[in-house]
Amino acid sequence: MERLYFGGTILGMEKEGERIEALLVRDGRIAAVGDLDEVKNSAGSTCEKVDLQGNTLCPGFIDGHSHVTMLAMALSMLNLTGSKSFDEIIDRIKAYVREKEPEDGQWIFAYGYDHNLLNEGRHPDKMVLEKAGIPNPVLMTHASGHMGVLNRRGLDEMKISADTKDPEDGFFGRMEGSREPNGYLEEGAFFHTTAMIPKTPADQVLKNMEQAQNLYFSNGITTMQEGYAKRSELEILKDFSASGKMKAEIIAYMDEKEYAELPAENPSYDGIYKENLKIGGYKIFLDGSPQGRTAWMCAPYAQAEDGYRGYPIYSDEEVLQFMERAYAEGRQILVHCNGDAAAKQMISCCKEAQKRNPQKQIRPVMIHAQLVRRDQLPQMRALGIIASFFVAHTYYWGDIHYKNFGAERANYISPVRSAIDAGVMINFHQDTPVIQPNMMETIWCAVNRKTREGRILGKEERCSVWEAMEAVTKWAAFAYFEEDRKGTLAKGKLADLVILDKNPLTCQDEELREIQVLQTIKKGEIVYTKERK
Repeated sequence: MERLYFGGTILGMEKEGERIEALLVRDGRIAAVGDLDEVKNSAGSTCEKVDLQGNTLCPGFIDGHSHVTMLAMALSMLNLTGSKSFDEIIDRIKAYVREKEPEDGQWIFAYGYDHNLLNEGRHPDKMVLEKAGIPNPVLMTHASGHMGVLNRRGLDEMKISADTKDPEDGFFGRMEGSREPNGYLEEGAFFHTTAMIPKTPADQVLKNMEQAQNLYFSNGITTMQEGYAKRSELEILKDFSASGKMKAEIIAYMDEKEYAELPAENPSYDGIYKENLKIGGYKIFLDGSPQGRTAWMCAPYAQAEDGYRGYPIYSDEEVLQFMERAYAEGRQILVHCNGDAAAKQMISCCKEAQKRNPQKQIRPVMIHAQLVRRDQLPQMRALGIIASFFVAHTYYWGDIHYKNFGAERANYISPVRSAIDAGVMINFHQDTPVIQPNMMETIWCAVNRKTREGRILGKEERCSVWEAMEAVTKWAAFAYFEEDRKGTLAKGKLADLVILDKNPLTCQDEELREIQVLQTIKKGEIVYTKERK
């Protein structure tokens, strides 16, 4: 199969200002790129000709970090995103139960509430959920994915009581003046508890996986990530891959603490693609969420009279062990760091692990890097640490960060400009399902840095549109060791393409998030086409 694209703007992303008139796809790869007449001469007589009609063709977007299986599971859940009050949450739960008519004892899962955006300004608890009058066990997951709430039945099902001890890396909320649990779960308490709750049936998850994949495709994303896989998530991905319906390439990172054996147990996926699935390495968490005030900071949160700085998940010794294993095995490691204290821990342990294994280059990735400091960036550059920024935080939680950290630190959230200037390799992500995998919105956020309330959060940390595009194409490919096969439009690379209705480089900066994905192509196959209205 051959297809010739011409008649619009073609952004090759190899170098800024490059002039490309046409691109030829043959058997899933880019066969030629350049002047129209020259590329035409490379095409066969049966080549399909596609006139872009003034639209823009560029490399397929590459997801820097997300949780594709979690999104698939969320598609069967109640979406609480945008809820403004406890009453609205209760109304949505009631409506969901009326529609779904769950059986007695069947779990009800909801996600996406954000206490920062609720009129009450706090997390709901079991007393709030009791108002729904639902006899079923209920779990609500916070928008950050780092905390949640169980109703009374859910607490009973999970055997959480006054005698239940808090884990070292989190805690159970308690009723005032007692040890009776109030339903709130934070960090380790949330993760350990939810790991034991019955999951969505596998057959439904596989159906949802196809839906989730299509959501990424509709946003121009052709390479996706499973950013925290345990055994169950890897099995879902393997089943999806074996079904033949995995059209995207998905790269999975294993929970190193609990499932470090998975790469060795699955050699046909370990570092190589099998039916579009690959194990990329390991993942660990060092702290929590800045909007949830669990990110680990070197200096106290604003207005924290008790000096509260958030908290770490592991000791330095434990993190060094994780890092040493990754370097010794030559596996890439993704490290969740939001606070600057977490960043400091990653940098110091990475430095020591590199000393002990100087021959290994594993391109470690600092996931989120929300509050990494300017003085830490040169250290990251020296160690080859990649910064994967959740830069849409500037819009979604920028105003919350302003309150939590004060103006100086909030203006430096997601320091894209400083990182680029320091020579740190970067990419962008949405941490889906935390937010939708909308790359054009993320590019808008990086270029404009405007909050929900209209505040400009750190004007000096803006990047150019070109640099933002590099972060979701060329630089993102580098983060996966795949710069030789994707990320730019060059001969021999995969024909991973996206067609946009406007040229990001010439439209107004404010218009970037209005740009529409018209078509997404993966290995030359059209996997998404926007419906005409």
